[in-house]
Amino acid sequence: MRLGIVVPCYNEEEVLSETAARLLALLDRLIERGIIDAQSRICFVDDGSKDTTWSLIEQLCLESLHVSGLKLSRNRGHQNALLAGLLTVEGDALISIDADLQDDITIIEQMVEQYHKGFDVVYGVRKERTVDTPFKRATAEGFYKLMRLMGVDIVYNHADYRLLSRRALEELRRFKEVNLFLRAMVPLLGFKSTQLYYDRAERFAGESKYPLKKMLSFAWDGITSFSIMPLRFITATGFLIFIATLLMSAWVLGVKLFSDEAVPGWASTVLPIYFIGGIQVFALGIVGEYIGKIYMESKERPRFIIEKKI
Repeated sequence: MRLGIVVPCYNEEEVLSETAARLLALLDRLIERGIIDAQSRICFVDDGSKDTTWSLIEQLCLESLHVSGLKLSRNRGHQNALLAGLLTVEGDALISIDADLQDDITIIEQMVEQYHKGFDVVYGVRKERTVDTPFKRATAEGFYKLMRLMGVDIVYNHADYRLLSRRALEELRRFKEVNLFLRAMVPLLGFKSTQLYYDRAERFAGESKYPLKKMLSFAWDGITSFSIMPLRFITATGFLIFIATLLMSAWVLGVKLFSDEAVPGWASTVLPIYFIGGIQVFALGIVGEYIGKIYMESKERPRFIIEKKI
């Protein structure tokens, strides 16, 4: 089989040389053993980096026939850069992996074995999160649980380390949405899949490209792109407010008719104004988020623009 490895990169000058060396060594071993074709290659996708990442990719392409590069015209985000590689690189199967060397590349051979067994999708899944801080571990695990609670089909503790067969890639090409969340898009393909578990290492060098702000934004995009549960939550909240209003009205009427403690206009005016006003603002914000996504999808702008290909 001809294998392609897609590596999205954004400001990865500190780690790129080591990443390339390890992946090329792995590729050479698999080629020598006849597991993959000699035309197999690694494609580094530069997502509009501001450092010397693209220069390093160009140098790597000159040094090895097994390395190619894509340069996006500007920064489009990890998911768009990853999709650009998946939809551009040729091969019988493609493996996507981040450039930070935290994912265990030794299971790539096992991924290829699972491909030969007939699996179109092979997920790389973390065994545990011992290298994460307690806060990162709690928020990450909470994210996956929340996504499942919202009805999103997602593989627990899986990021974007996976193998996709050519058949799966061609079907993925048919997904046209602008708001990308590949972790939930791939399970929608429905092809035969399996999971391989590995221990995730600490980042080799450089800084994480997903600080808390980006992580929260990514999680919110995932929820609103693949679940209408927040809209149903608004409906349920509105119904609960209606019931609460009926109960409060009965209480106010009871106090008015059967006691002398009622303060005229207090319960029936002040509390509903603040309560319902807050709910309305919250509901409008969620509805506005969905309208904004419809607006982005309706423009049908390209998800990425390739400036150079080597």
